[in-house]
Formats: sequence, structure tokens, C-alpha cells
Amino acid sequence: MSLKQLKATGFEEVVYHNGESCLVIFSRKDCHVCKEVVPVLEQLQPQYEKKFGFYYVDVEEDKALFQRFSLKGVPQILYFKGGQYQGKQAGKVEDDQVEEKIADILK
Repeated sequence: MSLKQLKATGFEEVVYHNGESCLVIFSRKDCHVCKEVVPVLEQLQPQYEKKFGFYYVDVEEDKALFQRFSLKGVPQILYFKGGQYQGKQAGKVEDDQVEEKIADILK
């Protein structure tokens, strides 16, 4: 199962209008670290189905969304709950780091 891509309008809908508890990874197709992190997220995704959303934004296709959060470099994972920003993780992350953050958000 792959991560669902969000464009600007989809991002607004999922994060702010629906208030979904989710993570959004900002990545780039040619980023080597992103290619290591995305499979980690894809493996975690099934165990959080219907509880926590997993999405990605391609920063080359949606530069404005990337710039809106003043992000520097990729990958960056941003976490949201109820339309509120809950923090981020940057660079190479392990599955236990992601699970820990999700657990904090779902409390």
C-alpha cells in the first residue's frame, strides 16, 4: 500500500477541514534519504488504518506547500491532529521513532 499524495487543496481538506490525525511526509523523487524513509512509513501504514492517515507531498510538484511551512530540505514528516500542527521529524527516521510520535498524538 503506498502513501496517498496530497496537493494543496487535498492538504487543506484532510488536515484542516477534516481535522484528520495524520502525518505528511514532504519528499522528492530523487532524494536518497526519502527513498529509505517512505518504505518505513508504507510498512507502518496498515496497522493504523482508519485511525491515522499517511500522506506525502512531492515538493517539486507543490513548492508552495513546502515553502508555506518554511521547511529546509527533505524528507520532513509533519504531524497533525484536529487541524493543529503536532510537530515534525526531519531526515532519516526509524519506525520506532514514528510509532512513538503517532502514539503521543493518538493519546
